Amino acid sequence: MASVESGAGPAVQVIVQMIRVEVAYSPAPRQVDLQAIALPLGATAEQALLAAGLPARHPGFDRAAVTVAVWGRAVGPSAVLVDGDRLEVCRPLVVDPKEARRVRYRAQGTPGRRVSGSRSR
Repeated sequence: MASVESGAGPAVQVIVQMIRVEVAYSPAPRQVDLQAIALPLGATAEQALLAAGLPARHPGFDRAAVTVAVWGRAVGPSAVLVDGDRLEVCRPLVVDPKEARRVRYRAQGTPGRRVSGSRSR
């Protein structure tokens, strides 16, 4: 059997790799909260939201009501981030985009048919 000596052994240095992630949140139209943060390798989207301090800086922030995306693609809170990712926090839609387009179209009025003038040759 091998024996283990007690006492002060060589110091063990633990190296933790870090990744840089950008967290983008728009609490209201024309307002953007963009923050670059460093996280340990293997960090998740949920950990990035907490590290960015969004709930603390924005009192109305509701994690259950928002969707998170990495570079525009929706991900879950347990998605593992990699170096250089941009985590985007998307607010819920206030108006259905299709309905908004219909309202804008109706507001233009009924366009008449364009009658082209006579062409001269």
